[in-house]
Amino acid sequence: MYDLQCEGLTKKFGAYTAVSGIDFAVPSGSFFSILGPSGCGKTTLMRMIAGFETPTSGNIRIKGNSVLATPPNKRNVKMVFQHLALFPMMNVGENIAYGLRCRGENKADIARKVRAVLERIGLPGVEEKQVSQLSGGQKQRIAIARCMVLEPDVLLLDEPLGALDLKLRERMKIELKLLQHQFDTTFLYITHDQSEALLMSDNVAVMNAGRFEQIGSPQELYNDPKTGFVAGFVGDSNRWPGRVSRVASGMAEIEIDGGRVIACAGDDKVAAGAKVELFVRPEVITLAATGEGNHLGGVVDSLLFNGAASRVLVRMNGGALIEVGHAVRGETTPIAAGDAVTVGWRHEFGRCFSVSG
Repeated sequence: MYDLQCEGLTKKFGAYTAVSGIDFAVPSGSFFSILGPSGCGKTTLMRMIAGFETPTSGNIRIKGNSVLATPPNKRNVKMVFQHLALFPMMNVGENIAYGLRCRGENKADIARKVRAVLERIGLPGVEEKQVSQLSGGQKQRIAIARCMVLEPDVLLLDEPLGALDLKLRERMKIELKLLQHQFDTTFLYITHDQSEALLMSDNVAVMNAGRFEQIGSPQELYNDPKTGFVAGFVGDSNRWPGRVSRVASGMAEIEIDGGRVIACAGDDKVAAGAKVELFVRPEVITLAATGEGNHLGGVVDSLLFNGAASRVLVRMNGGALIEVGHAVRGETTPIAAGDAVTVGWRHEFGRCFSVSG
C-alpha cells in the first residue's frame, strides 16, 4: 500500500521546466527524502503535492486516490516549514489545537488530543507555555505535533532543520526519525543536506535539474551510485578526470594524471577512449598500501584534524590532491607533512562515469 504516488509529474513556468516527468511511490509508514541542490525543483515538487501549485501534467495520488482536483485544505496532507510558522500570540496548547478548532471539534476532544500528542512527542504538560519560552528543538516538535494531531496521511517537511544551529540540528535528525516511528506516519522530507537524508530515511530520491537521478536506500546511493552526479553529491569523494584505455568485465582501466588505475564502470557509456570522472571515497583509501589494488605515490601535504572524520591531504606525483581518511591524533600520528607515501584502494571501491566532451 502506498500513501503517496506521483506519476509523470511535470511543472513548467513558461518555457522553464522546474519538474520533469517525476515518478515515485512512497510506502505507508516510511520516511522518504528528496535530496538535491538549491534550485533543482524539490520545493516545487512538494508544493504540488501539498496543492499550492498545479501540475502542468501528471498525477498525484494519496492513498490511491487522485488529488489533482482537491484543494490544499481538503487534502489529508500537512506541511512543516523551515521557519515552523507557530503563532506567537497563542500558547503551546492553542497552537496545537488550532487545526482541530478549525475542524469544529468539541473542547473535550481537543483537550484530550492535545494532551495525547504532547505525551507522544515527549513534552507532557507544556500546554500553557508560550512559544517564546521554548527552545529551538521544542519548537520543532510542537510544529510537528500541530500537524500530527490532525492525523494526516502524509507529513511534508520542507527543510525544517535549516534554521537550527549545528549541534541542535544533529540532535534533531535523530529525534525526527524517532518521532516518525512513534507516529507511524509517512514522512516526505526535502533537503539539500545529505547527512539529514542518509541518517533518517528509508529511501532517498536524488534530484537534479528537475529530474530524479536515482532512488534507493541510503546504503545503495552511497555504495552503488548510478550516475556521476549521485557519486559526487552523496557523501564525500575524491574525483579525477581521466580517459579509459580499456574495459573488461565491467572494470575500466583509466589513465589519470599521475598513473593508471582500475575502477568499476559506472554507466554503459564507459568505453575505450571515453573521457570519464573517477570517484573514490576518502575512507576506502589507505596509506602505505600493499597487495592488490590501485597504488599511487605522493607526498603528505597536510593533516586535517576533525575528530573521527580526520583526513590526510596527499599531493599525488601528478599534482592532484587527494583526501585520505586517516586518524590524526596530534603527536601520536606517525606521519607528517612532507613525508613520501603510497596511497591505495581496492579496484571495486572506485567508480567512473562518462563525461561529455
